[in-house]
Amino acid sequence: MSTLSVSHTHGDHIAVTAANGTEILRYVYRPDPEAFESRKPYAHPVRTLAGRTVTGYRPSDHRWHKGLQMTASHLSGQNFWGGNCYVHGEGYRALPERIGSMRHDGFPGFTVEDDRLTLTENLTWIENAGAEWAREERGLTVHSVDEEAGAWALDWSIRLTNTRAEPLLFGSPTTAGREMAGYTGLQWRGPRDFTGGTAFAPGTDADAAELMGTRSPWLAFTTEHDDVDAHSTLVFAHAPENLDQTTAIHPSHWFVRAEPIPTVAFSWAFFEEFELPPGASFAYRYRVVVADGAWDGDRAATYLKRLPW
Repeated sequence: MSTLSVSHTHGDHIAVTAANGTEILRYVYRPDPEAFESRKPYAHPVRTLAGRTVTGYRPSDHRWHKGLQMTASHLSGQNFWGGNCYVHGEGYRALPERIGSMRHDGFPGFTVEDDRLTLTENLTWIENAGAEWAREERGLTVHSVDEEAGAWALDWSIRLTNTRAEPLLFGSPTTAGREMAGYTGLQWRGPRDFTGGTAFAPGTDADAAELMGTRSPWLAFTTEHDDVDAHSTLVFAHAPENLDQTTAIHPSHWFVRAEPIPTVAFSWAFFEEFELPPGASFAYRYRVVVADGAWDGDRAATYLKRLPW
């Protein structure tokens, strides 16, 4: 296991560097300049231990895609994803009055150990006109940096509480009428060289297009990089309670594409909307394993078993 170093540029970002000198994670929480892109914190760049960048930032096709970020594409008529809004019968429209934001309110918890960074962040979800709709407690943990395996893990948790006097309604473009476009929730956008990469899930030979809208404990995405003779693999995994109908507020499905863009989202409202009553909360926990090399299903499954929740 590796020793981590952490630097905090107050008001801007937190950077995590592995023992070999590679900055493996930068978590940026300063407000974005472009309101239309839905101002909110994000992780970029994210890198493998060998220094391969595995997140994209403001790609020309979707400027509001920024690394790894928490989103809500359709939330009671507001857009906390960013960019154009899907309107049934009209398609995608630029509706800046619907774009919300997530305000960073502080880090009540921040612990750095030799092999682990654990932080807690408080955020407020604010609709476009300025009303505060929700309070979020976010957790990020960088851990299990393993030079021998060429991998490390990021855990990302959310606990969201409705602070309105009426229910919050969570949906997606699919719940609004667009087929198989159920994106919302924690979203990863890959860099350009992940386009056309290989997505796979446990127990199936299905490709990214066939995995769209499916359910499974984890999903992986691997690619061969440009410029260097190297592959990288990302494994996206649910905590067990996310898939438990007795504990999860709503079933999760994968939003995944390899073409025309590389992206994966843990969609919490793919096919159906769900409501969060006033004062109520919901929570999810996720894990992203960042690895050098072209992993297959057996290797991904074996590695995940080594990382207890």
